[in-house]
This record gives sequence, structure tokens and C-alpha cells, in this order.
Amino acid sequence: MSDDNNKNWECLPGEIVTDIFLRLPIKSIIICTSVSKIWRRLIQNPTFISTHLIHHSNTNHNFLLSRPCLQYHQEFYTLHNEDDPDFTQHTRFDSPFHAPKSKHYNGTFRVVGMCNGLLCLVNEDILTDTNKLFLWNPCVRKFLKLPDPNITDFTLGEFTASIGFGFDPKTNDYKVVMVATLLHRLHHSKSRPMVAVYSLSTGKWRMFKDHVVPTCAVRGREPQAFVNGALHWLAWKRTNDRKFHPFVLVLHLGDEVFREISLPEFPGYTREGVEALGTSVSVYGNSITLFHNGYYSFERQHFSGCLNIWVMKEYGVASSWTKVLTTIDQDPGGGVPRALGFKRNGEVVLLKDGGQIILWNPENQNIKHLRITGYQYSFVGSYVESLVLLDKSTKGVVTY
Repeated sequence: MSDDNNKNWECLPGEIVTDIFLRLPIKSIIICTSVSKIWRRLIQNPTFISTHLIHHSNTNHNFLLSRPCLQYHQEFYTLHNEDDPDFTQHTRFDSPFHAPKSKHYNGTFRVVGMCNGLLCLVNEDILTDTNKLFLWNPCVRKFLKLPDPNITDFTLGEFTASIGFGFDPKTNDYKVVMVATLLHRLHHSKSRPMVAVYSLSTGKWRMFKDHVVPTCAVRGREPQAFVNGALHWLAWKRTNDRKFHPFVLVLHLGDEVFREISLPEFPGYTREGVEALGTSVSVYGNSITLFHNGYYSFERQHFSGCLNIWVMKEYGVASSWTKVLTTIDQDPGGGVPRALGFKRNGEVVLLKDGGQIILWNPENQNIKHLRITGYQYSFVGSYVESLVLLDKSTKGVVTY
């Protein structure tokens, strides 16, 4: 663009330029940051970034799926139009750790959370190496390596850790939460996990006081759901009857107060131990859902697979748990599919034993086989393109 054209654009009122930028695709906005210092300051302004996110949240109907890249032992990520009945892929993101600037980050990373275009990546060795947590925005090609959390195996002993990630609208801040349960206390009735929270605005971790954390246990790699400003994990507590009672552990990122949501009854569940109930919590619109994948019998040393799905029709009200699927027929020559998540239109994304992704419609019971492969830790969810992290030019943010 010539200098004369630059001057003409810069003479336009700020509100008009802002309105034009809000209508541009992300790639065009990134290019504009290199055209003019005035434009770059406008685009990298936190207020513009927040306004852009709000503007595009209701029009961006993308669905992200993480998939295994066997060649590089990393995930890659595909975007699909949620309104497309064929679930056609239109964009692919490779792992940022393939880039020359980031190849010194070794290990296999996977997505454990996603919010406002930011993905939270964790190293597969998180149980023994907590030094591998990242926030990544693939649209602006930036990632941030988080500092070491205050929880380490050296100070605690061997532990199992689960990671949660979400946004606190009260403080306009993104937070990563680590819940760590000591393995030798996993079956203790009075054991509390240790909880640390990372704030993107401060760039630091801080520990929760013991007395604010409920007595319970959360398994490592336990999937979490971020909805209504809160993180949700499946947790267990052991009571005086020596049985394990599962519940949904809720942490609201605004007031940072823990709450509990009761679960529906699981027929056949003996409450023998934390591994006996194969259940995870996921997002269902503005509420949560439970995916029950089977039971483990300690007596027979056997896992019985199934697929039962409950949805909470009224968020926070335990009596509104409604079963939408009792079981799904086992495929010939294969096991029972495992639920990964819900699409915006209510279809369930399922993973077959062989890695094939299929869609199941609860209303008409139809099953659609997609020509897509996933894996055990495939992450799915609604994705919105954003400029988050674009204003973070320093403080450890890497552009690749």
C-alpha cells in the first residue's frame, strides 16, 4: 500500500476503521498489523480484541477435532463447519511444535481445554513432568509456555494431575487450574487434592488454601468441561460406609469457590473404587453431560463396556439429569464406541475401537460414518477464531 493510501486510511475516523476491521477475517487483520503502526496499535488493543471476539462468537460455527499425527508423534487439528451435514474439513492446524522456533519442546502434546480460540496443551508426561503446559492461539500463530506450577513430584511424592482451562469474565482473565491428587492418598477418606491456578494476566501460579478444597480425589487425565464460567471434573469421595461416591466437582473461576453436583444413579455400580466407574463429564450447550463407558470389576479383573449418556436439562439441578442413551449396539468385530462430545445441533461425536469417528443423532437414532480418524485422547468442541494473545508481544509469547 502506498504512503498516500496509508494517509487516506489514517484520516478516517477511528470508529469507522474499527468497524471495518471487525468485519475482516483473521488472516486479513494480521496482515493489517504490518501495514501501519496506527493500525497495529488499534488491532493489538485489548478492547479491540475483546470486541472482535464478541462480534464473531455468534457467527463462527466451527468445530475443532484433534487427531493423531503418527509421523511426528504430535496431534494435528482440523476445523469443520458445524452446519455442514457431511462434516467437511475446511482448515487444518499443525502442532506449533513442528515449527523451527519451537522444536526444542520435546514430547507428545494434547489439548485438554479450549476457550475463546485459545487451546491449552499439556505434555503426555504431565504425571511426572509439570513443566510442559502451553496456551496456543493457532490463528495468530502464537503460543505461551507456562512457568512451572507449585506442584511437583519432588515436594509431594508421586501424584496424578488433571488440568482445567477457562475464562473468568469477572476479571477478563484466562486461568489454568491443576488439580493434583497424591497416589498414596487416592483411597483415603480425608484426603484433599492440591490445587494451583495460573493467571494469564499475572503470569504466575498460586496455591489454593487446603481448607477451601473439598475432600475428594480426581483422576489424572480426567476430562473436564468448562461451561457457565466454571470448570467441571468427575471426582470421588470416600465416606464412612467405606464406599466411593462419585460427583461433579465444580470450580467457578470468578469467585474460585468449589461446589458439588450430585450424579444420577448408576445401576450395577458397586462403588468399589475410583476406577470402577468409567464416566466422564463434557459440555452440553450451556449445561453438562455425562458419558458412562462401563464398569470395572475388581473381583473379576474385568471391564464391561457400554455407552450411557445423561444430560443435565437444567444446569446445576441434579433432579434434571435425563438419560438420552441407554446403550448403543456393538459394531460387528468391534467394541462399544466411546463418546467424545456433542455438536451444536445435538449430534454426538463417537469414537469407534478402530479409531473411526462417527456421528449419532439422538432424535432419529441415525448413525453417520465419517471418513475421519481419531484416537483415545481426541478432543472435540466448538471453536471460535480470535485474536487473543496478539497483544502479548513479550512476556514469553513465541511467534512462529
